[in-house]
Amino acid sequence: MPRTPAAHETAGAPDPQRSGPTYVELMERLARAAAGYYRDLTASAAEHGLTMAQAKMLTLLRQPLPMRALAGLLACDASNITGLVDRLEAQGLVSRHLDPGDRRVKNVVATEKGVEVVRLIRAGMRATSAAFNRLDDDDRRALYELLGRLHPDGTP
Repeated sequence: MPRTPAAHETAGAPDPQRSGPTYVELMERLARAAAGYYRDLTASAAEHGLTMAQAKMLTLLRQPLPMRALAGLLACDASNITGLVDRLEAQGLVSRHLDPGDRRVKNVVATEKGVEVVRLIRAGMRATSAAFNRLDDDDRRALYELLGRLHPDGTP
């Protein structure tokens, strides 16, 4: 009896109805782009005494976020968030505030110093900036649109 290939064996296999990169080729290219971004983020964060995880958390704080939401965005256990927030708070980069709507919830807020450090980290991400600068405005808009379509509900 012939064996039916598993889904992971056929993912990325050429589809005769489509032309262009396969699923596997797209995943590899996305992984290389993400790896380059995180290398750049890690190097720039280190210049400011932060780990990549601390910098990543700090960049997510465009508005106050509950610690549980941060754990979801960073794809880690909530217990890890406490340590990250403790270290960022000790440096004056974030503060915790009780949520006015639910006093059991603690929101993490970037301080003015934290917002400035994020600006400096992003400014120091030279390889990422150079990569984006190679794109014209139309390419940037297209990339922005395509990336938004990968996870339209905002989940990673």
